[in-house]
Amino acid sequence: MAKPIKVALAGAGAFGIKHLDGIKNIDGVEVVSLIGRRLDATQDVAKKYGISHACTELADALALPEVDAVILCTPTQMHAAQAIACLNAGKHVQVEIPLADSLADAQAVVDLQKKTGLVAMCGHTRRFNPSHQYLHKKIVAGEIAIQQMDVQTYFFRRSNINALGQARSWTDHLLWHHAAHTVDLFAYQAGSKIVKANAVQGPIHPTLGIAMDMSIQLKAENGAICTLSLSFNNDGPLGTFFRYICDNGTWIARYDDLFNGKDEKIDVSKVDVSMNGIELQDREFFAAIGNGREPNSSVAQVLPCYQILHDLAQQLED
Repeated sequence: MAKPIKVALAGAGAFGIKHLDGIKNIDGVEVVSLIGRRLDATQDVAKKYGISHACTELADALALPEVDAVILCTPTQMHAAQAIACLNAGKHVQVEIPLADSLADAQAVVDLQKKTGLVAMCGHTRRFNPSHQYLHKKIVAGEIAIQQMDVQTYFFRRSNINALGQARSWTDHLLWHHAAHTVDLFAYQAGSKIVKANAVQGPIHPTLGIAMDMSIQLKAENGAICTLSLSFNNDGPLGTFFRYICDNGTWIARYDDLFNGKDEKIDVSKVDVSMNGIELQDREFFAAIGNGREPNSSVAQVLPCYQILHDLAQQLED
């Protein structure tokens, strides 16, 4: 019997909890360290999930010889530096989306992964949601081809709060975080690299310092197009909605659920072993470690997404 993969998870907030809930369903994996911003709150979460070690510094967890891998659910601005620290410590790493908030930092992570040979993966969850997996299998089988993707990413987040409505210690970003999901998914589903990208943004928030509304257009080499609308100003309904307009049908994906163009629900429960996209993402990470292979959504695979985000950021600055 293979020894369990022992994991340190950094970030005991809303998304870290989602990973802990998913990992509970995965055999052969044990979370042995939890890192959070406030020790008392981190210890409370660690106790709830039966995690023996809690701390406030990533370096303390990396010093534990039993730790094989790290999952980073920390603020965007810390992702690249922390991923590099994990790889330099000899630990496999999964960093939540986005990999970085600059192309240079994303490239640095990719370069170090190639040097170390360790598994380094980025949490581009849309690749793993059963709804998108269902369509990906059809695309790969040649049953459908994307003509257009129409995507809406809408939140009501006019103050610095997280997915649980709690105060956040860092500022989120429509381009470098939320657009990253769709930019990567569009190229992945189209099976073709993005060759044209345009963006416009609305007014900059006076205190958050970010654009609260944004519109992005993409075109793939094979001719498929994508229109993405993003907002932190939208007061419901909230979430991300994907419309796939294909040569042989239309589908609407709402996270793990899928509907056809007549709004009839499609059964995607048999697409994978779980209906939880985060759990499936984690399963891929641990399977890649166990099998010594590159994971789907490796840092190298998603790097082209960050090139596009870099190009769009330059457009917006100009």
